Amino acid sequence: MSSDLKKKRRLKKHTKRRKGLLHTWRGYSYSTTPERVLLSRPVLQAALGARHGVLLVEGGHVYSFGDLPWKQNQTSSVVTEPVLEAVLSEQRVVFVTAGSAHSGVVTEDGGVHMWGENAHGQCGLSGLSVIPNPTPVGVLNSVATPPQTVPILEVACGDQHTLALSAKHEVWAWGSGCQLGLNTSTFPVWKPQKVEHLAGRHVLQVACGAAHSLVLVRCLPPPQEPRKQDKCGQCHQLLYTMTDKEDHVIISDGHHCPLGVELDSEYSAEPEAPATNGEVCVEASETNTPEPDSCRATGGKSSPYPDEQAVKAYLKRLSDHALAEHTTKTPSTLHSAQVSLKHNSVTPMGSALNNLVVSCASAVGERVVSTYEALSLRKHQTNTFSMSFSLLRVEERLRQEEPIQGKKSSSLGDIREEEAELSRRLSLPGLLSQVSPRLLRRTSRPRARAIPLTPGGIPEADAHLPSLQTEVWSWGRGQEGQLGHGDLLSRPQPVYVKSLNGKEVLRVAAGAHHSLALTAQSQVFSWGCNTSGQLGHMESPTTLPHITKLSDGIRVWDIGAGQQHTLLLADGDCIQPILYYSGQQVKEVMEQTEEEEQTGEYTQQPVLLPFCMNLGYVSSVCAGGRTCAALTDCNVMGFIASLHELAAAERKYYCKLSNINSLLLQPLLKLGMTVWLLQNLIGRLGRLSQLTGQNSASLTSFLRRSRDIRGLVILEDAHLFLGTYSEYCSAVGDLLVMGGFQALVKPCHDVFGKGAEVVQKLSKCSEEGLPLSDILAHLFYLPIKHLHEYGRLLLKLATCYEVSSVDYQKLQDACSKYESMALHLKRRRRKEAEYTLHFWKSFPGKMTDSLRKPSRRLICESSNKALTLQNAGRFSVNWFILFNDALVHAQFSTHHVFPLATLWVEPISEENTGLYGLKVTSPEESFTLLASSPAEKAKWLRSINQAVEQALSGLGHDGIPPSTGVTQRADPPISRTASYTFYKDSRLKEATYEGRWVSGKPHGRGVVKWPDGRMYTGTFKNGLEDGFGDYVVPNKNLNSCDHYQGQWKDGKIYGFGTFRYASGEIYEGSFQDNMRHGHGMLRSGKLNSTSPSVFIGQWQYDKKSGYGVFDDITRGEKYMGMWLDDQRQGNGVVVTQFGLYYEGAFNNNKMMGTGVLLSEDDTTFEGDFSEDWTLNGKGVLTMPNGDYIEGSFSGVWGTGLKMSGSYYKPSLYDSDKEKAHALKLGRLAVHSEEKWKAVFLECWNRLGCDSPGQGQTTTAWDNIAVALTANRRQQRDSPELLSRSHHKTLESLEFIPQHVGPVTLEVYHTIRRYLVKACDTPLHPLGRLVETLVSVYRMTYVGVGANRRLLPQAVNEIKSYLSCIFQLVRFLFPDLPEEGGSLADPPKEKGSSDPAGKQLESPKPGCVVSSSALLLPVLLPRLYPPLFTLYALENEKEDDVYWECVLRLNKQPDLALLAFLGVQQKFWPVTVTVHGEKQQVLSSTKDACFASAVEALQQISTTFTPSDKLQVIQLTFEEITQEVLALLKQDFLWSMDDLFPVFLFVVLRARIRNLGSEVSLIEDLMDPCVQHGEHGIMFTTLKACYYQIQHEKIT
Repeated sequence: MSSDLKKKRRLKKHTKRRKGLLHTWRGYSYSTTPERVLLSRPVLQAALGARHGVLLVEGGHVYSFGDLPWKQNQTSSVVTEPVLEAVLSEQRVVFVTAGSAHSGVVTEDGGVHMWGENAHGQCGLSGLSVIPNPTPVGVLNSVATPPQTVPILEVACGDQHTLALSAKHEVWAWGSGCQLGLNTSTFPVWKPQKVEHLAGRHVLQVACGAAHSLVLVRCLPPPQEPRKQDKCGQCHQLLYTMTDKEDHVIISDGHHCPLGVELDSEYSAEPEAPATNGEVCVEASETNTPEPDSCRATGGKSSPYPDEQAVKAYLKRLSDHALAEHTTKTPSTLHSAQVSLKHNSVTPMGSALNNLVVSCASAVGERVVSTYEALSLRKHQTNTFSMSFSLLRVEERLRQEEPIQGKKSSSLGDIREEEAELSRRLSLPGLLSQVSPRLLRRTSRPRARAIPLTPGGIPEADAHLPSLQTEVWSWGRGQEGQLGHGDLLSRPQPVYVKSLNGKEVLRVAAGAHHSLALTAQSQVFSWGCNTSGQLGHMESPTTLPHITKLSDGIRVWDIGAGQQHTLLLADGDCIQPILYYSGQQVKEVMEQTEEEEQTGEYTQQPVLLPFCMNLGYVSSVCAGGRTCAALTDCNVMGFIASLHELAAAERKYYCKLSNINSLLLQPLLKLGMTVWLLQNLIGRLGRLSQLTGQNSASLTSFLRRSRDIRGLVILEDAHLFLGTYSEYCSAVGDLLVMGGFQALVKPCHDVFGKGAEVVQKLSKCSEEGLPLSDILAHLFYLPIKHLHEYGRLLLKLATCYEVSSVDYQKLQDACSKYESMALHLKRRRRKEAEYTLHFWKSFPGKMTDSLRKPSRRLICESSNKALTLQNAGRFSVNWFILFNDALVHAQFSTHHVFPLATLWVEPISEENTGLYGLKVTSPEESFTLLASSPAEKAKWLRSINQAVEQALSGLGHDGIPPSTGVTQRADPPISRTASYTFYKDSRLKEATYEGRWVSGKPHGRGVVKWPDGRMYTGTFKNGLEDGFGDYVVPNKNLNSCDHYQGQWKDGKIYGFGTFRYASGEIYEGSFQDNMRHGHGMLRSGKLNSTSPSVFIGQWQYDKKSGYGVFDDITRGEKYMGMWLDDQRQGNGVVVTQFGLYYEGAFNNNKMMGTGVLLSEDDTTFEGDFSEDWTLNGKGVLTMPNGDYIEGSFSGVWGTGLKMSGSYYKPSLYDSDKEKAHALKLGRLAVHSEEKWKAVFLECWNRLGCDSPGQGQTTTAWDNIAVALTANRRQQRDSPELLSRSHHKTLESLEFIPQHVGPVTLEVYHTIRRYLVKACDTPLHPLGRLVETLVSVYRMTYVGVGANRRLLPQAVNEIKSYLSCIFQLVRFLFPDLPEEGGSLADPPKEKGSSDPAGKQLESPKPGCVVSSSALLLPVLLPRLYPPLFTLYALENEKEDDVYWECVLRLNKQPDLALLAFLGVQQKFWPVTVTVHGEKQQVLSSTKDACFASAVEALQQISTTFTPSDKLQVIQLTFEEITQEVLALLKQDFLWSMDDLFPVFLFVVLRARIRNLGSEVSLIEDLMDPCVQHGEHGIMFTTLKACYYQIQHEKIT
């Protein structure tokens, strides 16, 4: 009964548990039956040691079973049922491993716990020989400060050592023996240390044998070509020099570093450094006896390098070993190897340092010589092989991957790899001291042919796929050959296993004394001890990897290695995986002696384990000691079976692709097939093959680990697969279209014989008697079928899920994607290619040959006369052929190709004509095609439209099919982006346009490039340049370019722009019809910063005409006046840097006619001129003292003047005459209203008015809105152009101040605020106007123009600006009263009285409209510097007198000054506040009285406008009044007599430097409505103070 109960319980457990079942067994006999290890949870991973095992179950718990002698509390050390490692129950374990007698686990956070035997430090814990329970081991990176814990991914345990793989993919080791790979001879190593020899490499997996170590490493990306070390690391001179001779190049390497030998850090003589360069452990003790079992570090000598004898002895031993083991070595290679060795041993070298050079050089020599053999370049061998030590690093891999003894096999691996090596090594000194370019070409040519099937490097998109480019490195004890380097030597450092190069190893496993590597092609390589047949083959030598012998069609995908056996998990014929075993048969007898075990049965090659079919679906296997284990799953709902089927199908498919490459393509390539299309196809197939290999590896690991369907690469990255297949299909189609398969027939016969059975076998073509070209095509189209397989298997997986689930939907979607792509590639793309090939065959000839291109596919053609040209002659032939990239119109002897991207087609209505017409438009032609029937018309219209649509989407014939449910657009867009080269258009002939099109015309943004180098980038409208554009025209004579940036209209330069001429001139301004027209500035001269001349003014049709300012910097003259046809004509003013001033008439570019000339000292001439500065005719010459001469004058000013006339000396009383002679300047200058007319006119034009004031206000506002919107859009395209504040200003300007009825004060302020903002941005027409006016004003009155005689003109110019801008403002706001008009009172406040407290009734500035009040605050701050400079120059003398007086009077203390100025005693302050403290006013007190008023007045220099300055004066008066009121403590009214002296005191103490200029400025620009009010009186007081101070006498 009890047994039944047990069975029932077990059954219950079993039905609950559908996955992670563990079975263990020993040996391979028929009687063997696996045991189920019963656990409550599914097993995720198992690891087996020599006599024990460790299990990881779901939930992260760990169990141990077997012989556990380290468990102290156990009664028996052997445990049959697994026991929980309770210490770890708090941790979540993710990985377990077992060594001979110790175990390790890795937790989720990357921590390591170890337990078991620790006599050799293998548990990484010092001081204890046995660790009973899992104990944390600290893996610390001591290089970092502070030391950081290194997170670990996985651990591997050997007999006396442990390896760990960190999250950064570095290897750490601890324990004992040379299998650690550390630079130490002191064992045990208790603390984990990094294996520095693998630093910088990306390690993927670690494995430990009893006394050797294996790692799987991702290959380094191929080195960048130009990264050769050309310079000496110490003296920085060139290491190689190249001299070009007529027929050859001499490469010299004769550099000798003057600073001596360059020592690499790697070779620095550290006492503990191993005596090797990382490949061979050469014993360098005094006795040269090899000790195969030990890996001792060097000792005995001071130098860490072997001496000459040691090297020679070693090399001899090596060659003997090689001869004994490898009879395959050919004499020629051996001979060359000996030659190179002779060369090196003869070289007289003394030091031990040089001996290492000898051994390295011999390795290089041997390598190079054998490569020369391969390339038949023996003739060019050189006689010198000198090698400077600094160059040992030229080939780093020489140290790392190439054991000297590994050279003994003659095959030397793959010849192509050798060639690549050679080409990499052409930089080695002494190799090619004289190589002709022809020879270099010969050396490099074969490389181009050898196209690897798997491209190197991992593209970004595949970064998450497993890498296939891997290397295996091994180190440790090698006496059984388990390192795989072809010898029995030990290696204390990791060395690259060369024989596995390019084998795409995915996984390594280490038995006690043998090693296994599993490749992506599902093959297993094995090497090492084979005493029990554990290698699965009987090949010799066992010191190099060989393939395990398995029947065809058996694909291995998991491996395990034990003490003397190997376990393989493979795909067979059915979906369920099968198990193979090779190695020692294990007898059931418990007590077996060593001898019996040695002589027991074993396998010659792997045998199938008969019970494997009963286990179910095995997901992974492991082996250890003499035991095997397999993890299996039950097939729930067919899910597990479907997963296995998917993975197996992918592995089978990858093997198939690899076979196609190795059996078919590589033999053809070796033949020298250099057809680009074939190479392209092979490259694409390589990409496809690599992706498949990576996916198969990914699926295999998917089976071993997670089962989350979302981790499937074919689901997540379907686009990657579909894109790769699409590209591959295009490559096959391209080759097919060009007749490539036909061309491959002969090479196939040459390589594979007449029948070409290889091709037949690979293609599995069922049809009999097909030509070889068709069989090849069938073979290359085979991969497309695999897409159906993806679809089928994904659908099968989907059926395992609920229909409503997300996973079901995902699988279903992916399935339909793969299916539709398969159908698209097979039915459409392949049919297209075959149809096109048939077309080329049917119509051979020159024309069709010229049209034949690999990527071109035929869609339809009109040889059946279905389509004709309208209005064609009776005898003309018109043949239309539609390809996927062009429509071809062929006639008798000519044909024209219309690219589809720039083709528009529309049907013509049949109502009136009764013809079935299609209108075709191309950029330079349009014609009508007539179809023979409505069906033909519909067919051609649909075909052309679809072809155009595909050409535009950039898919061409690579089109990925529309996924289900998405309808394709019927008609291609009228507006599109395309490139086109013109052939007819006279203006654009041979130019290429790239950009936007609408119905056959460039429209939108685009770029035109002409063959002569001209280029236009900008906007187009109806085929012409229109809008903003950038135009560059090369100027060959000046070796520079003309460059225009600005506005265009109807194909011509029109509007505002900047033209930089090749000559160095720059014009910035308006254009019309490609000519300078309107207002503009021209700077001439090479360097614009010091340009010799600048003109700013009006242009008409490329000539200066109208008012303009010309600054001739070389002559130091500035002309301001009228121009006509580039010449000064009319009235004008000239000022020079020497202070001369002329105003008057100009004619023919010369001073001619009446004029006035003043020199710096006020000498004046008024009269006739004939040339520049030349007097000729009647005139009056006035001296500075008032004397004058009247008469006729001739001569140049500044040289001697001839004159005849009367001299007058006015008497002191003759004041009338003097008045008559007082000169009024500016009469002969251009009136300010006449200046800058073009600037204002342009502003009116921008507002949509032809002339000032003529136009609609609404239109003006529309134009403003358009300008702002366009500029906002431009700013959105390039936000860096505008600051954030500018951006805000633009936003606020979008609101137009709206009002109805009369303008009240509130509306007036709204308008004022709007104007301030509008003038703040050049993007607003008013802002643009203000910016232009400011620049012309500064141009006029800065530099030479800063002449005091120009002040009246400068002031008048500002006044004219005000009136002109005010006219614009009133146009925009028509309800604004005119100048001087009053504002309407707000309706509410009709009864409010005027504010009291003002003595003088004056119109308040706020209630009267004036242009100065409205606009000066905007204009004056910008114009202030040049204007105030002119005022300062004009008032210089008076200001100097005033300032001298201020300085003198300010020396007095306050009370003395108050008394001197006659201030009444009652106004004298008694106490003053200084720094917050009240102080008595003493006789010595200075600068303390009326301090607040003084401070207020000083602000006058910091303001710009007259109204602001008047405000400051008012504030000063208020401050004085406040202080006096505090003093008198009663109400008080000022009288002028009382006030003036006090104010005078404040003015003196304020010390304002240019008070005269301030006064003049206020007087000239003051608002007229303020002159007679309170402000006017205050201003008069200030002016009186100024004059008073000038005439003050100190008594």
